[in-house]
Amino acid sequence: MKSITYKEAGVDISWGNEFVRKIKPLIKKTFRPGVIGGIGGFSGLFRIEPKNYKDPVLVSSTDGVGTKLKIAFMMNRHDTVGIDLVAMGVNDILVHGAEPLFFLDYMATGKLRTDQAIDIVKGIIKGCREAECALLGGETAEMPSLYKEGEYDLAGFVVGIVEKKRILDGSKIKPGDVLIGLASSGLHSNGFSLARKLFFEKMRYKVNGLIKGLKRPLGKELLCPTSIYVKPVLKLLKEYNIKGMSHITGGGITENLPRILPDGASAVIKKGSWKIYPIFKIIQEMGNVSEKEMYRTFNMGIGFILVVSKKDADSILRRLKRLGEKAYVIGRIAKGKRGVRYV
Repeated sequence: MKSITYKEAGVDISWGNEFVRKIKPLIKKTFRPGVIGGIGGFSGLFRIEPKNYKDPVLVSSTDGVGTKLKIAFMMNRHDTVGIDLVAMGVNDILVHGAEPLFFLDYMATGKLRTDQAIDIVKGIIKGCREAECALLGGETAEMPSLYKEGEYDLAGFVVGIVEKKRILDGSKIKPGDVLIGLASSGLHSNGFSLARKLFFEKMRYKVNGLIKGLKRPLGKELLCPTSIYVKPVLKLLKEYNIKGMSHITGGGITENLPRILPDGASAVIKKGSWKIYPIFKIIQEMGNVSEKEMYRTFNMGIGFILVVSKKDADSILRRLKRLGEKAYVIGRIAKGKRGVRYV
């Protein structure tokens, strides 16, 4: 039998080495104090400076981009999904008041394509720089026959830090507190299985198709990257007493806000108190989707929620405006069973 090589089996080690060589200079742009060494070792190293903390707690999260990747495949555009990958992780740890320290990524595909892979990493780097966390390492895996040609999957892992006494867990939330919603950029990275089924299976739209009410082609609307709230929220945490925060991801406000509510506290959301983007209205009308299902599937224009004292609400809104964030008072905390009620 003729000898066979790993490359003939579908895995090109030399290509992988060349890919790492090309992205190293880009990754270094994300480095922050604490990073030890560089890219290419077996692990990433990060030193926490003891003098900067009294009782530090590490906070971690992992997530992916989900079926939003299908839109990237359809459009052959891969420079935004890396931002989504970072955003989903850093926004999650931000809920507890944590500052992101470093991020790691995992990309798996059947056959690595240089242009595609570099675009993905460029998006991850852009997200890391926006969140001010270091891209400390990652893994790129070629797995022939496991993925369709040109397709891949992504996973991200973030580690942050917060002083133990400053951990936010929602325990101080009480009736009378105010809910401030920070605007999303669009669908973010949730509800895409429903959106894809509607637009591309039932309605047979093309990704470059135009829909009345949207200012850009459908594919570009759907690929709009997830907002990263790290910088403005960390600034607020230094200036105000924030009682709780919620990242509005899969499950919408309905499922995510109750996760931070203490017993005896219920959230009352005032519909119409913020701008709902056309894409959500189009999905609801075209798909004949119930209002309850919409609020339980999509973020509906609110990507992050702060729970604050009533006396601080106006000041926080003004501060968010100065920080360039669109924010609204969207409801309040009332007595009752933990959950969300829309009025």
